[in-house]
Amino acid sequence: MSKDNSNQGLISMNNKGFVSLVGAGPGDAELMTVKAVRLLTEADVVVYDRLVSADILSLIPAGVSRISVGKEVGKHCVPQDEINEIIVNLANAGRKIVRLKGGDPYMFGRGGEEIQALNKHQIAFEIVPGITAASGCSAYSGIPLTHRGMSRRVQYITGHFNDNEPLDLNWKSIADPDSTLVIYMGISNLPLAVHSLIEAGLPASTPAAAIQNGTTQSQQRLITTLGQINDAIHQKHMKAPVIIIIGEVVTLANELDWFQSSLEQKRLEEGQTEEIHLHEKNVLQN
Repeated sequence: MSKDNSNQGLISMNNKGFVSLVGAGPGDAELMTVKAVRLLTEADVVVYDRLVSADILSLIPAGVSRISVGKEVGKHCVPQDEINEIIVNLANAGRKIVRLKGGDPYMFGRGGEEIQALNKHQIAFEIVPGITAASGCSAYSGIPLTHRGMSRRVQYITGHFNDNEPLDLNWKSIADPDSTLVIYMGISNLPLAVHSLIEAGLPASTPAAAIQNGTTQSQQRLITTLGQINDAIHQKHMKAPVIIIIGEVVTLANELDWFQSSLEQKRLEEGQTEEIHLHEKNVLQN
């Protein structure tokens, strides 16, 4: 079936390839957009990040080249400049490229930097948004990002700066008890973030959640408080990718849950044990 795609004209004009910067979403392959899935089937090459799940990678047809630019065990992460060069070189060779990024390309994904590199080399592109981890992981954990009477706004911050830069943020503004705070990539600097938020006036008793591998069958959800979340994460041996949600909306987790409870029931039926943090019931009941 032929498709009327105006981007094809851009490809033929300069004999270069075309880049689709595609958001893969938080992990569940069924959360990808129809357009994202279609582009995977039409690509010559897929350049993908570490956080793209195996289920999503399985959608790439046989014969389509795959290039991993994410961190692997025993290897260093591919520098951004090198990723840009890989994409530009592929496009200059006339390839149709899907640059597949976990979540949404423009939400702490450095997608803007990659597009700047394409513009510099006059390479045509398009952006395909994806469900970002905040909305995906919160929904699959029973935690609404906003709720009347609890949260009037949502704040997104990254807990990891590049080149070991200090986590220098306006904590006074961020420590708002009437908002929901979502921390991406926050494990490594979580002690500093917790200390800074409490020092800025956010109560240590503020409900907090950590979600590992959100929206997937290996999702783990931890409910605790701001003051105890760092220790709780270590006790449960949580590893990245983990997203942190802080705010009163966390208290709705069990009431609005539809996914986590089914996972835990399945694990019980399979003979697995699920450790529940000691403070979870108190946080959800208070």
